[in-house]
Amino acid sequence: MQYIKLQAACLIIVLYTIATYIRSSMTTQIKTNIFYNAILVIAPVAIILDGATAWTVNHLDSVPGFVNDFLHLLFLIYMSLSIAATTIYIYDQLMGISRKNCRPLILFLSTGILSQVLIVAGASSLQYIQGKVTNYSMGFSVYVCFISMFMHYGFILYLIISRHKYIAREKKFNTIFIIIMVGILITCQILFPEVLISSLCPTLIILGFFIDFENPALKKLTSYKDDMVEGFANLVENRDNNTGGHIRRTRNYVKLILSKMKSDSHYKNVINRDFIVNVSNAAPLHDIGKIATPDNILQKPGKLTDEEYSVMKKHAECGGIIILETFKNLDNQDFKTIAYQVARYHHEKYNGKGYPEGLKGEEIPLCARIMAIADVFDAVSQKRCYRNAMPAEECFKIIQNGIGTDFDPLLAKIFLDSRKEVEALMETSANSF
Repeated sequence: MQYIKLQAACLIIVLYTIATYIRSSMTTQIKTNIFYNAILVIAPVAIILDGATAWTVNHLDSVPGFVNDFLHLLFLIYMSLSIAATTIYIYDQLMGISRKNCRPLILFLSTGILSQVLIVAGASSLQYIQGKVTNYSMGFSVYVCFISMFMHYGFILYLIISRHKYIAREKKFNTIFIIIMVGILITCQILFPEVLISSLCPTLIILGFFIDFENPALKKLTSYKDDMVEGFANLVENRDNNTGGHIRRTRNYVKLILSKMKSDSHYKNVINRDFIVNVSNAAPLHDIGKIATPDNILQKPGKLTDEEYSVMKKHAECGGIIILETFKNLDNQDFKTIAYQVARYHHEKYNGKGYPEGLKGEEIPLCARIMAIADVFDAVSQKRCYRNAMPAEECFKIIQNGIGTDFDPLLAKIFLDSRKEVEALMETSANSF
Protein backbone atom coordinates (compact mmCIF):
# COMPACT_ATOMS: atom_id res chain seq x y z
CA MET A 1 0.00 0.00 0.00
CA GLN A 2 2.92 2.35 0.69
CA TYR A 3 3.61 2.66 -3.06
CA ILE A 4 0.08 3.63 -4.12
CA LYS A 5 -1.07 6.03 -1.39
CA LEU A 6 -0.88 9.09 -3.65
CA GLN A 7 -2.66 7.36 -6.54
CA ALA A 8 -5.42 6.15 -4.21
CA ALA A 9 -5.95 9.69 -2.86
CA CYS A 10 -6.01 11.12 -6.39
CA LEU A 11 -8.52 8.50 -7.51
CA ILE A 12 -10.83 9.33 -4.60
CA ILE A 13 -10.71 13.05 -5.45
CA VAL A 14 -11.36 12.38 -9.13
CA LEU A 15 -14.23 9.98 -8.49
CA TYR A 16 -15.83 12.45 -6.08
CA THR A 17 -15.51 15.22 -8.67
CA ILE A 18 -17.05 12.98 -11.34
CA ALA A 19 -19.94 12.02 -9.04
CA THR A 20 -20.59 15.69 -8.24
CA TYR A 21 -20.41 16.58 -11.93
CA ILE A 22 -22.89 13.85 -12.93
CA ARG A 23 -25.32 14.67 -10.11
CA SER A 24 -25.24 18.43 -10.83
CA SER A 25 -25.62 17.84 -14.58
CA MET A 26 -28.71 15.72 -14.03
CA THR A 27 -30.19 18.21 -11.54
CA THR A 28 -29.59 21.34 -13.63
CA GLN A 29 -30.10 19.62 -17.01
CA ILE A 30 -27.17 21.60 -18.38
CA LYS A 31 -25.53 20.25 -21.54
CA THR A 32 -22.10 18.84 -20.80
CA ASN A 33 -18.89 19.25 -22.81
CA ILE A 34 -18.06 16.12 -24.82
CA PHE A 35 -14.30 16.70 -24.60
CA TYR A 36 -14.38 17.15 -20.82
CA ASN A 37 -16.45 13.97 -20.60
CA ALA A 38 -13.71 12.19 -22.55
CA ILE A 39 -11.13 13.35 -19.98
CA LEU A 40 -13.36 12.04 -17.16
CA VAL A 41 -13.34 8.60 -18.80
CA ILE A 42 -9.64 8.46 -19.67
CA ALA A 43 -7.98 10.12 -16.65
CA PRO A 44 -9.28 7.79 -13.89
CA VAL A 45 -8.03 4.79 -15.86
CA ALA A 46 -4.62 6.46 -16.15
CA ILE A 47 -4.55 7.02 -12.37
CA ILE A 48 -5.52 3.40 -11.68
CA LEU A 49 -2.80 2.19 -14.05
CA ASP A 50 -0.30 4.57 -12.41
CA GLY A 51 -1.07 2.93 -9.08
CA ALA A 52 -0.91 -0.54 -10.57
CA THR A 53 2.51 0.06 -12.18
CA ALA A 54 3.82 1.70 -8.99
CA TRP A 55 2.97 -1.55 -7.19
CA THR A 56 4.20 -4.01 -9.85
CA VAL A 57 7.51 -2.22 -10.42
CA ASN A 58 8.24 -2.66 -6.71
CA HIS A 59 7.27 -6.35 -6.72
CA LEU A 60 9.21 -7.58 -9.73
CA ASP A 61 10.15 -10.74 -7.89
CA SER A 62 6.49 -11.84 -7.58
CA VAL A 63 4.85 -10.21 -10.63
CA PRO A 64 5.31 -11.87 -14.05
CA GLY A 65 7.44 -9.70 -16.32
CA PHE A 66 4.90 -9.60 -19.15
CA VAL A 67 2.19 -8.35 -16.71
CA ASN A 68 4.46 -5.54 -15.51
CA ASP A 69 5.40 -4.61 -19.09
CA PHE A 70 1.80 -4.67 -20.28
CA LEU A 71 0.56 -2.49 -17.40
CA HIS A 72 3.33 0.06 -18.01
CA LEU A 73 2.48 0.18 -21.71
CA LEU A 74 -1.22 0.71 -20.94
CA PHE A 75 -0.36 3.43 -18.42
CA LEU A 76 1.75 5.36 -20.93
CA ILE A 77 -0.92 4.99 -23.62
CA TYR A 78 -3.61 6.34 -21.30
CA MET A 79 -1.40 9.21 -20.18
CA SER A 80 -0.86 10.06 -23.85
CA LEU A 81 -4.62 9.90 -24.40
CA SER A 82 -5.13 12.21 -21.42
CA ILE A 83 -2.69 14.73 -22.88
CA ALA A 84 -4.43 14.74 -26.28
CA ALA A 85 -7.93 14.92 -24.75
CA THR A 86 -6.92 17.77 -22.44
CA THR A 87 -5.36 19.73 -25.29
CA ILE A 88 -8.48 19.32 -27.42
CA TYR A 89 -10.68 20.39 -24.49
CA ILE A 90 -8.60 23.51 -23.76
CA TYR A 91 -8.53 24.51 -27.43
CA ASP A 92 -12.30 24.09 -27.57
CA GLN A 93 -12.68 26.30 -24.50
CA LEU A 94 -10.40 29.03 -25.85
CA MET A 95 -11.18 29.02 -29.57
CA GLY A 96 -14.06 26.63 -30.13
CA ILE A 97 -14.23 23.46 -32.22
CA SER A 98 -17.16 22.84 -34.55
CA ARG A 99 -18.04 20.61 -37.48
CA LYS A 100 -17.07 23.42 -39.84
CA ASN A 101 -13.79 23.98 -38.02
CA CYS A 102 -12.60 20.51 -37.07
CA ARG A 103 -9.00 20.89 -38.28
CA PRO A 104 -7.62 21.45 -34.75
CA LEU A 105 -9.40 18.29 -33.61
CA ILE A 106 -7.86 16.30 -36.47
CA LEU A 107 -4.42 17.79 -35.74
CA PHE A 108 -4.46 16.93 -32.03
CA LEU A 109 -5.86 13.46 -32.67
CA SER A 110 -3.09 12.88 -35.22
CA THR A 111 -0.33 13.97 -32.83
CA GLY A 112 -1.92 11.85 -30.09
CA ILE A 113 -1.97 8.79 -32.33
CA LEU A 114 1.64 9.42 -33.35
CA SER A 115 2.65 9.57 -29.67
CA GLN A 116 0.94 6.27 -28.98
CA VAL A 117 2.57 4.62 -31.98
CA LEU A 118 5.98 5.74 -30.71
CA ILE A 119 5.13 4.59 -27.18
CA VAL A 120 4.19 1.11 -28.42
CA ALA A 121 7.24 0.97 -30.69
CA GLY A 122 9.58 1.80 -27.81
CA ALA A 123 7.90 -0.42 -25.21
CA SER A 124 10.64 -3.05 -25.42
CA SER A 125 13.22 -0.49 -24.28
CA LEU A 126 11.53 0.17 -20.92
CA GLN A 127 13.93 -0.19 -18.02
CA TYR A 128 12.99 -0.69 -14.39
CA ILE A 129 15.39 1.09 -12.11
CA GLN A 130 15.85 0.46 -8.41
CA GLY A 131 15.75 3.68 -6.40
CA LYS A 132 16.44 4.46 -2.77
CA VAL A 133 12.75 4.75 -1.89
CA THR A 134 10.92 3.12 -4.78
CA ASN A 135 11.57 1.51 -8.14
CA TYR A 136 10.55 3.34 -11.31
CA SER A 137 10.52 2.94 -15.07
CA MET A 138 12.46 4.83 -17.72
CA GLY A 139 13.03 4.47 -21.44
CA PHE A 140 12.08 5.78 -24.87
CA SER A 141 8.31 5.39 -24.34
CA VAL A 142 8.44 7.41 -21.11
CA TYR A 143 10.39 10.19 -22.82
CA VAL A 144 7.83 10.25 -25.65
CA CYS A 145 5.09 10.83 -23.09
CA PHE A 146 7.02 13.68 -21.45
CA ILE A 147 7.84 15.31 -24.80
CA SER A 148 4.23 14.97 -25.97
CA MET A 149 2.99 16.74 -22.85
CA PHE A 150 5.43 19.64 -23.19
CA MET A 151 4.66 20.03 -26.91
CA HIS A 152 0.87 19.96 -26.54
CA TYR A 153 0.67 22.21 -23.50
CA GLY A 154 3.40 24.44 -24.91
CA PHE A 155 1.23 24.98 -27.97
CA ILE A 156 -1.68 26.03 -25.72
CA LEU A 157 0.55 28.53 -23.92
CA TYR A 158 1.70 29.91 -27.29
CA LEU A 159 -1.92 30.18 -28.39
CA ILE A 160 -2.86 32.14 -25.28
CA ILE A 161 0.13 34.47 -25.59
CA SER A 162 -0.31 35.11 -29.32
CA ARG A 163 -4.06 35.73 -29.06
CA HIS A 164 -4.27 37.12 -25.54
CA LYS A 165 -6.26 40.19 -26.64
CA TYR A 166 -9.19 38.08 -27.76
CA ILE A 167 -9.35 35.33 -25.13
CA ALA A 168 -11.52 35.81 -22.03
CA ARG A 169 -9.44 37.04 -19.09
CA GLU A 170 -10.68 34.43 -16.65
CA LYS A 171 -9.95 31.60 -19.09
CA LYS A 172 -6.46 32.92 -19.78
CA PHE A 173 -5.50 33.07 -16.12
CA ASN A 174 -7.10 29.78 -15.10
CA THR A 175 -5.73 27.82 -18.07
CA ILE A 176 -2.20 29.23 -17.71
CA PHE A 177 -2.22 28.44 -13.99
CA ILE A 178 -3.28 24.82 -14.52
CA ILE A 179 -0.78 24.24 -17.34
CA ILE A 180 2.09 25.78 -15.37
CA MET A 181 1.25 23.64 -12.34
CA VAL A 182 1.15 20.52 -14.52
CA GLY A 183 4.46 21.56 -16.07
CA ILE A 184 6.04 21.92 -12.61
CA LEU A 185 4.77 18.49 -11.56
CA ILE A 186 6.14 16.81 -14.69
CA THR A 187 9.47 18.62 -14.35
CA CYS A 188 9.72 17.34 -10.78
CA GLN A 189 8.88 13.84 -12.02
CA ILE A 190 11.67 14.06 -14.61
CA LEU A 191 14.28 15.47 -12.21
CA PHE A 192 13.27 13.24 -9.30
CA PRO A 193 11.87 10.07 -10.92
CA GLU A 194 11.32 8.33 -7.59
CA VAL A 195 8.56 10.72 -6.51
CA LEU A 196 5.97 9.03 -8.80
CA ILE A 197 3.58 12.03 -8.86
CA SER A 198 2.26 11.60 -12.42
CA SER A 199 -1.27 10.93 -11.14
CA LEU A 200 -1.42 14.48 -9.75
CA CYS A 201 -1.53 15.85 -13.32
CA PRO A 202 -4.89 14.38 -14.45
CA THR A 203 -6.29 15.05 -10.96
CA LEU A 204 -5.35 18.73 -11.14
CA ILE A 205 -6.75 18.99 -14.66
CA ILE A 206 -10.10 17.39 -13.83
CA LEU A 207 -10.56 19.33 -10.60
CA GLY A 208 -9.28 22.63 -12.00
CA PHE A 209 -11.45 22.64 -15.10
CA PHE A 210 -14.47 21.47 -13.13
CA ILE A 211 -14.14 24.41 -10.75
CA ASP A 212 -13.32 26.98 -13.42
CA PHE A 213 -15.42 25.95 -16.42
CA GLU A 214 -17.58 22.84 -16.06
CA ASN A 215 -19.47 23.16 -12.80
CA PRO A 216 -23.11 22.73 -13.94
CA ALA A 217 -24.40 24.89 -11.08
CA LEU A 218 -22.30 27.85 -12.27
CA LYS A 219 -23.37 27.21 -15.86
CA LYS A 220 -26.97 27.38 -14.71
CA LEU A 221 -26.36 30.77 -13.14
CA THR A 222 -24.88 31.95 -16.44
CA SER A 223 -28.00 30.82 -18.28
CA TYR A 224 -30.10 32.83 -15.80
CA LYS A 225 -27.99 35.88 -16.64
CA ASP A 226 -28.59 35.34 -20.35
CA ASP A 227 -32.34 35.03 -19.76
CA MET A 228 -32.28 38.24 -17.73
CA VAL A 229 -30.45 40.07 -20.52
CA GLU A 230 -32.97 38.95 -23.13
CA GLY A 231 -35.88 39.84 -20.85
CA PHE A 232 -34.40 43.27 -20.26
CA ALA A 233 -34.05 43.80 -24.01
CA ASN A 234 -37.61 42.64 -24.68
CA LEU A 235 -38.87 45.10 -22.08
CA VAL A 236 -37.33 47.95 -24.05
CA GLU A 237 -38.58 46.62 -27.39
CA ASN A 238 -42.13 46.41 -26.10
CA ARG A 239 -42.09 50.17 -25.55
CA ASP A 240 -41.33 50.75 -29.24
CA ASN A 241 -44.29 50.12 -31.54
CA ASN A 242 -42.00 50.18 -34.58
CA THR A 243 -39.63 47.32 -33.81
CA GLY A 244 -41.54 44.12 -33.08
CA GLY A 245 -39.18 41.15 -33.44
CA HIS A 246 -36.21 43.43 -34.11
CA ILE A 247 -34.15 41.94 -31.29
CA ARG A 248 -34.54 38.36 -32.44
CA ARG A 249 -33.91 39.13 -36.11
CA THR A 250 -30.82 41.28 -35.54
CA ARG A 251 -29.39 38.66 -33.20
CA ASN A 252 -29.83 36.02 -35.90
CA TYR A 253 -28.05 38.23 -38.44
CA VAL A 254 -25.24 38.86 -35.96
CA LYS A 255 -24.84 35.11 -35.34
CA LEU A 256 -24.71 34.49 -39.09
CA ILE A 257 -21.99 37.10 -39.61
CA LEU A 258 -19.98 35.68 -36.70
CA SER A 259 -20.23 32.13 -38.05
CA LYS A 260 -18.92 33.30 -41.43
CA MET A 261 -16.13 35.32 -39.83
CA LYS A 262 -14.90 32.22 -38.05
CA SER A 263 -13.94 30.61 -41.36
CA ASP A 264 -12.46 33.83 -42.79
CA SER A 265 -8.65 33.96 -42.59
CA HIS A 266 -8.74 37.70 -41.84
CA TYR A 267 -10.42 37.03 -38.49
CA LYS A 268 -8.78 33.74 -37.51
CA ASN A 269 -6.89 35.39 -34.63
CA VAL A 270 -9.95 37.29 -33.43
CA ILE A 271 -12.93 34.96 -33.52
CA ASN A 272 -13.20 32.38 -30.77
CA ARG A 273 -16.00 30.74 -28.82
CA ASP A 274 -16.19 33.42 -26.10
CA PHE A 275 -16.25 36.31 -28.57
CA ILE A 276 -19.07 34.67 -30.52
CA VAL A 277 -21.09 33.93 -27.37
CA ASN A 278 -20.53 37.37 -25.87
CA VAL A 279 -21.41 39.31 -29.04
CA SER A 280 -24.48 37.11 -29.65
CA ASN A 281 -25.68 37.63 -26.09
CA ALA A 282 -24.92 41.36 -26.17
CA ALA A 283 -26.75 41.97 -29.48
CA PRO A 284 -30.22 42.13 -27.88
CA LEU A 285 -28.98 45.00 -25.71
CA HIS A 286 -27.96 47.29 -28.56
CA ASP A 287 -31.05 49.52 -28.16
CA ILE A 288 -31.18 49.34 -24.36
CA GLY A 289 -30.70 53.12 -24.23
CA LYS A 290 -34.19 53.60 -25.65
CA ILE A 291 -35.51 52.93 -22.17
CA ALA A 292 -34.53 56.53 -21.43
CA THR A 293 -36.19 57.91 -24.60
CA PRO A 294 -39.52 59.71 -23.96
CA ASP A 295 -42.63 57.82 -25.07
CA ASN A 296 -43.86 60.68 -27.25
CA ILE A 297 -40.73 60.28 -29.39
CA LEU A 298 -40.23 56.52 -29.17
CA GLN A 299 -43.85 55.76 -29.99
CA LYS A 300 -44.53 58.61 -32.40
CA PRO A 301 -46.67 57.28 -35.33
CA GLY A 302 -44.72 59.16 -37.96
CA LYS A 303 -41.35 60.48 -39.01
CA LEU A 304 -39.36 62.34 -36.35
CA THR A 305 -38.49 66.02 -36.59
CA ASP A 306 -34.84 67.07 -36.44
CA GLU A 307 -35.20 68.01 -32.78
CA GLU A 308 -36.88 64.72 -31.95
CA TYR A 309 -34.26 62.79 -33.88
CA SER A 310 -31.53 64.51 -31.84
CA VAL A 311 -33.21 63.24 -28.69
CA MET A 312 -33.58 59.75 -30.19
CA LYS A 313 -29.86 59.62 -31.05
CA LYS A 314 -29.01 59.94 -27.37
CA HIS A 315 -30.13 56.34 -26.86
CA ALA A 316 -26.69 55.12 -27.94
CA GLU A 317 -24.87 57.13 -25.31
CA CYS A 318 -27.51 56.32 -22.68
CA GLY A 319 -27.27 52.64 -23.59
CA GLY A 320 -23.59 52.53 -22.75
CA ILE A 321 -24.18 54.19 -19.39
CA ILE A 322 -27.05 51.81 -18.56
CA ILE A 323 -24.90 48.78 -19.37
CA LEU A 324 -22.10 49.98 -17.08
CA GLU A 325 -24.50 50.68 -14.24
CA THR A 326 -26.61 47.53 -14.65
CA PHE A 327 -23.72 45.07 -15.01
CA LYS A 328 -21.13 46.78 -12.82
CA ASN A 329 -20.94 43.76 -10.48
CA LEU A 330 -20.91 41.16 -13.27
CA ASP A 331 -17.90 38.83 -13.09
CA ASN A 332 -17.72 38.42 -16.88
CA GLN A 333 -15.74 41.55 -17.74
CA ASP A 334 -15.47 40.60 -21.41
CA PHE A 335 -19.25 40.40 -21.83
CA LYS A 336 -19.72 43.70 -20.03
CA THR A 337 -17.20 45.41 -22.32
CA ILE A 338 -18.76 44.00 -25.49
CA ALA A 339 -22.31 44.85 -24.35
CA TYR A 340 -21.18 48.40 -23.64
CA GLN A 341 -19.52 48.74 -27.05
CA VAL A 342 -22.52 47.30 -28.91
CA ALA A 343 -24.96 49.64 -27.14
CA ARG A 344 -22.85 52.78 -27.46
CA TYR A 345 -21.24 52.43 -30.88
CA HIS A 346 -23.66 50.54 -33.13
CA HIS A 347 -24.64 53.82 -34.85
CA GLU A 348 -21.05 54.82 -35.65
CA LYS A 349 -20.22 54.85 -39.36
CA TYR A 350 -17.10 53.59 -41.02
CA ASN A 351 -16.38 57.04 -42.54
CA GLY A 352 -16.63 58.76 -39.15
CA LYS A 353 -20.01 60.44 -39.71
CA GLY A 354 -21.98 58.40 -37.19
CA TYR A 355 -22.77 59.04 -33.54
CA PRO A 356 -22.25 59.50 -30.62
CA GLU A 357 -18.47 59.99 -30.98
CA GLY A 358 -17.86 60.08 -34.73
CA LEU A 359 -15.44 57.15 -34.64
CA LYS A 360 -14.21 55.86 -37.99
CA GLY A 361 -12.74 52.70 -39.46
CA GLU A 362 -11.31 50.27 -36.95
CA GLU A 363 -11.64 52.84 -34.19
CA ILE A 364 -15.16 51.43 -33.98
CA PRO A 365 -15.10 48.20 -31.93
CA LEU A 366 -15.51 45.09 -34.09
CA CYS A 367 -18.65 43.98 -32.28
CA ALA A 368 -20.31 47.35 -32.99
CA ARG A 369 -19.36 47.17 -36.68
CA ILE A 370 -21.07 43.78 -36.87
CA MET A 371 -24.13 45.09 -35.05
CA ALA A 372 -24.40 48.09 -37.36
CA ILE A 373 -24.94 45.91 -40.44
CA ALA A 374 -27.53 43.72 -38.74
CA ASP A 375 -29.35 46.74 -37.29
CA VAL A 376 -29.58 48.73 -40.53
CA PHE A 377 -30.55 45.73 -42.66
CA ASP A 378 -33.38 44.78 -40.34
CA ALA A 379 -34.56 48.39 -40.02
CA VAL A 380 -34.96 48.85 -43.79
CA SER A 381 -36.43 45.38 -44.39
CA GLN A 382 -39.31 45.84 -41.93
CA LYS A 383 -42.48 47.92 -42.13
CA ARG A 384 -42.67 51.16 -40.20
CA CYS A 385 -45.70 53.33 -39.53
CA TYR A 386 -44.29 55.99 -41.85
CA ARG A 387 -43.15 53.64 -44.66
CA ASN A 388 -43.50 50.13 -46.01
CA ALA A 389 -40.83 47.46 -45.80
CA MET A 390 -38.30 47.73 -48.60
CA PRO A 391 -37.89 44.82 -51.05
CA ALA A 392 -35.06 42.43 -50.24
CA GLU A 393 -33.11 43.50 -53.34
CA GLU A 394 -33.15 47.12 -52.22
CA CYS A 395 -32.17 46.18 -48.66
CA PHE A 396 -29.08 44.34 -49.88
CA LYS A 397 -28.32 47.28 -52.17
CA ILE A 398 -28.30 49.62 -49.16
CA ILE A 399 -25.65 47.46 -47.51
CA GLN A 400 -23.72 47.34 -50.81
CA ASN A 401 -23.84 51.12 -51.25
CA GLY A 402 -22.76 51.63 -47.64
CA ILE A 403 -19.48 49.73 -48.01
CA GLY A 404 -16.63 51.94 -46.83
CA THR A 405 -18.97 54.75 -45.78
CA ASP A 406 -21.49 53.31 -43.36
CA PHE A 407 -20.10 49.79 -42.97
CA ASP A 408 -16.84 47.90 -42.58
CA PRO A 409 -16.03 46.68 -46.14
CA LEU A 410 -14.94 43.18 -45.10
CA LEU A 411 -17.92 42.60 -42.83
CA ALA A 412 -20.36 43.97 -45.39
CA LYS A 413 -18.92 41.62 -48.01
CA ILE A 414 -19.31 38.67 -45.62
CA PHE A 415 -22.94 39.63 -45.10
CA LEU A 416 -23.65 40.11 -48.80
CA ASP A 417 -21.95 36.81 -49.66
CA SER A 418 -24.34 35.14 -47.21
CA ARG A 419 -27.43 36.38 -49.03
CA LYS A 420 -29.10 32.98 -49.27
CA GLU A 421 -28.77 32.40 -45.53
CA VAL A 422 -29.99 35.94 -44.79
CA GLU A 423 -33.07 35.45 -46.98
CA ALA A 424 -33.75 32.14 -45.24
CA LEU A 425 -33.65 33.92 -41.88
CA MET A 426 -35.99 36.61 -43.22
CA GLU A 427 -38.44 33.97 -44.39
CA THR A 428 -38.30 32.10 -41.09
CA SER A 429 -38.91 35.34 -39.22
CA ALA A 430 -41.86 36.26 -41.44
CA ASN A 431 -43.46 32.84 -40.93
CA SER A 432 -43.15 33.08 -37.16
CA PHE A 433 -45.43 36.10 -36.94
